[in-house]
Amino acid sequence: MELFESLKSKVLGKNVRVVFPEGTEPRILGAVVRLQAENLVHPVLLGNVEEIKQSAKDHGFDVENIEIIDPSSYGEMEEMVAAFVERRKGKATEEQAREILKDENYFGTMLTHMDKVDALVSGAVHSTGDTVRPALQIIKTKPGVSRTSGAFIMMRGRGQEKYLFSDCAINVNPSAQELAEIAVESAKTAEMFDIDPKVALLSFSTKGSAKAEEVTKVAEATRIAKELAPQYEIDGEMQFDAAFVKSVADQKAPGSNVAGEASVFVFPELQSGNIGYKIAQRFGNFEAIGPILQGLNKPISDLSRGCNEEDVYKTAIITANQAL
Repeated sequence: MELFESLKSKVLGKNVRVVFPEGTEPRILGAVVRLQAENLVHPVLLGNVEEIKQSAKDHGFDVENIEIIDPSSYGEMEEMVAAFVERRKGKATEEQAREILKDENYFGTMLTHMDKVDALVSGAVHSTGDTVRPALQIIKTKPGVSRTSGAFIMMRGRGQEKYLFSDCAINVNPSAQELAEIAVESAKTAEMFDIDPKVALLSFSTKGSAKAEEVTKVAEATRIAKELAPQYEIDGEMQFDAAFVKSVADQKAPGSNVAGEASVFVFPELQSGNIGYKIAQRFGNFEAIGPILQGLNKPISDLSRGCNEEDVYKTAIITANQAL
């Protein structure tokens, strides 16, 4: 079954509540109308009701049956303010909380934290920081995970060929410990997309062929990742060709259970990860789906500001799967 058909079948009729803070944005409106019509998620739009309805009308969308919450008139605001103050543990007063919660991303993240909705999708208008910051302050990372990270599903040929690239969105220069955590969380994400996780931690060196601090970091991250998750096949440090090409792997990393067969590629820092996925996207004609935020207690998804309606639609389906 094609990847998204499989993901859609898993959430069909499950009534997963996904909040969209950017309620007047046409790309969001088009996607949520489709999602509700196909019974894939229960969308919740945030914003001024009349402004949302006017934007929908201007762009030919019918949102009469879609739930809309206006933060400025939310009936449970006092409960939310109290929950926010408690969650921030002295870092915000009630007065500050009321001001902060005027921001739709903070408001939507609190709805997720309070189990009023199951997940959040934002970023069509807002920056990554605007989406991720409330998530880190409120949702926070899972036990044993110090940082969230951003993975991309790289897909070609209607999903017959698919891989996971990570971290390509969040951490500029992760430590060995953080890189190990990213590797483990990436393996878990891969499983959700029916990718058998064979995890390669990438470097410009394969098994000690070069000496540098950057290489040592990846080798140490590999050791830690294997200790954290011995159930997964994880190996490194290795160059991309050794991770991907069997004939190169036989020469450079004989005996590795990952080299030449990797399906999950963990980049050593953000610069190479971001460049790498965009090269695959533009040169290799892969569809880059993401970033999928990993390591959080609840699903929060960050769209690219260059996204289209189809990207929003697919990201919401992925996020609903994470919620399940």
